[in-house]
Amino acid sequence: MRIRRVTYDLGNVIERQEYLNGRYGAPGEKRAKKKKATPEEVEQVNQWTRERKARHRLRMYFKVNDYFFTLTYPKEERPSDMKQAKQDFKEFYLFCKKEYKKRGQELRWIRNIECTPSGNWHVHVVLNRIPDTDLIIAAAWKHGKVRNKQLLYEKGEFRKLAQYVTKNEKTQKKYVDEGVLDHEIAEANFSTSRNMPLPEPKTKILYRWPKEPKPPKGYYIVKDSFYEGINKTTGFPYRHYEMIRISEVNKKNTLPRNG
Repeated sequence: MRIRRVTYDLGNVIERQEYLNGRYGAPGEKRAKKKKATPEEVEQVNQWTRERKARHRLRMYFKVNDYFFTLTYPKEERPSDMKQAKQDFKEFYLFCKKEYKKRGQELRWIRNIECTPSGNWHVHVVLNRIPDTDLIIAAAWKHGKVRNKQLLYEKGEFRKLAQYVTKNEKTQKKYVDEGVLDHEIAEANFSTSRNMPLPEPKTKILYRWPKEPKPPKGYYIVKDSFYEGINKTTGFPYRHYEMIRISEVNKKNTLPRNG
């Protein structure tokens, strides 16, 4: 039996996936029946991928006291469609990018454009903060107000925030049930700036399924990040968990939500 261990080293956080390598079978292991994934299951896998990439970028490129805020429209200035909303945001980030460059800084952003069933368009944005960011974003957004500015904080190393900014109309029920989402979505579009490349994970082959995961020295396993089950497509066992540096445990988590 060969187990593939995939490790993402994100600095203060290490994420790990362990799963049976289907190429080599599983001698002595009873395999669950393999079945074709449903469209809903495919979409859920796609959502997990978006969420994972957003989480990794948040952990690598953003820090405590960067900004999370919402760009809003007055009712009479709402865009006619997603294409127009994307153009509005493009004008916003190009203005910000120019102002950051003047100050010798590089702009990084993550955003999710959303429209509710009632036609309420808005854009959730994570953006790296510099001393003049308040003035820059107020001047950059020409279509309404910048609302709900919050400083990022480290609780959970931004896991819930990654869920919040990648949600869409196809996966929203899960987030409503988990209390992550407080409004319905009719349409959504997620994107990030291009200057945040992700490193390739490290892969290791194990020859037996570890009964219990063990973190490397100096890290602890985040209990609510641990998941173990059967991959519905391959029929093989699967495990995911996250580990945070112990030095981070005693830091205060007193700033607003969405850690």
